[in-house]
Amino acid sequence: MSQMPQQAAVSKCPSCEEPLESGDRFCGACGYDLSVVPARPVDSPTLAVNGAVPAPASPPDGVEWPVARDSDGHGHPAPVHAAAEVPGTDSGGSPLPPTPPPPPPAAPPAPSEPPAPGVRFDRPDPPQEPDEYPLQAPDPRLAPEPAAPAAPVAPAPGEKVCVACRAGRVDDDGYCENCGHAQPRERDHMEQESGPVAAVSDRGLRHHRNEDAFSVGCTALPDGAPASVAIVCDGVSSATRPDDASLAASRAAGESLLSALPRGTHPQQAMHDAIVAASHAVNALAEEPATAREQAPHQNAPACTLVGAVVAAGLLVVGWVGDSRVYWVPVDRSTPPARLTEDDSWAAQMVAAGLMSEAEAYADERAHAITGWLGADAYDLEPHTASFKPDRPGVVVVCTDGLWNYAESAEEMAEAVPLDAAARPLHSARVLVGHALDGGGHDNVTVALLPFPAPSQGAGSA
Repeated sequence: MSQMPQQAAVSKCPSCEEPLESGDRFCGACGYDLSVVPARPVDSPTLAVNGAVPAPASPPDGVEWPVARDSDGHGHPAPVHAAAEVPGTDSGGSPLPPTPPPPPPAAPPAPSEPPAPGVRFDRPDPPQEPDEYPLQAPDPRLAPEPAAPAAPVAPAPGEKVCVACRAGRVDDDGYCENCGHAQPRERDHMEQESGPVAAVSDRGLRHHRNEDAFSVGCTALPDGAPASVAIVCDGVSSATRPDDASLAASRAAGESLLSALPRGTHPQQAMHDAIVAASHAVNALAEEPATAREQAPHQNAPACTLVGAVVAAGLLVVGWVGDSRVYWVPVDRSTPPARLTEDDSWAAQMVAAGLMSEAEAYADERAHAITGWLGADAYDLEPHTASFKPDRPGVVVVCTDGLWNYAESAEEMAEAVPLDAAARPLHSARVLVGHALDGGGHDNVTVALLPFPAPSQGAGSA
């Protein structure tokens, strides 16, 4: 059975301290409602560590002060009034204006989706931050204008012009200062025409440089008869500086012929002397300082092969050392062509000794191993020379193995030579080089063409 709360017994009014009588519900002096005075709470004894119950402490002044009620009977704490809730007056006796209560704190909006990891929740009102921070595009009006490209440096008169852009100057290293394009080396493709004689040399499709060289020219015999000269040299790739060797040999032989023929030297003797002069020029390349040999002891002597032809006074003279060749192709293709040289090679020796047929010898992997060349480490120099007196007009083809590898027999070479080769030697030389490139271009290609008989002075290529 539940019990009603007992009225607290007090002796004095809590408001005016007037004595009260038992059972008073209101103060007779000030009308204070005594029912709001809370009953004295029942103190729970505090136990000491040893279990003894301490005596209740008495008030210091001996006065029984009423105890405020700490509950409203429903388990809720008693209401507390703030000073601003109590009405009052100012110093002049006028009532104070009521103070509006502070607005309740705004509840944070409910998130539409779970927050991302790493967000702090220890702040009372976390700022609403966007999930992404878009980058603002730059204002095109404030963007700097692109700098205009520098104008290419115009080549000065006499300087090389880039073959790619046709505007930049080529520096000493062979590159365009405008577009940076590597320029073809001078010897990668060479063409020359001297009177009725013409020659073309090309690097080919497989080699990284052109190790061939040539020399062509025209002169006159003491009696005024015209003479045409062509020298073709092929550098030995297994030797050191083969390109220098072929260039030195071709120049020395060409100069020797062009100076000896006007003096009345017989063309065959002039050819022999030209080969000897070329040999001396190549041998000189091996005369390096001792310091150079110490730094590169593995290097060997420069070397090359040589073949040449002279057309003068109805005479055709050829000379050679190595495996470059001379072919005779008549204008009348109904007559047979001929090969006028014999290779200084392993295959030629096998055929000459009767040990192998020509087909078997040239099919061997040792076929192109040369047995004669120009160079300081060569065997005893044996220049080969021969003289012919053709009885009909034709064209003389002087070439390296870069061409005759694709037209080995005289008949195959005659088929590759254009019909108008005697009248258009430069054009025909280009056609023959193209024939080798179309066949694969595995080696450097060089060919010179001399019409026979030599045209009179002043006549040139059509």
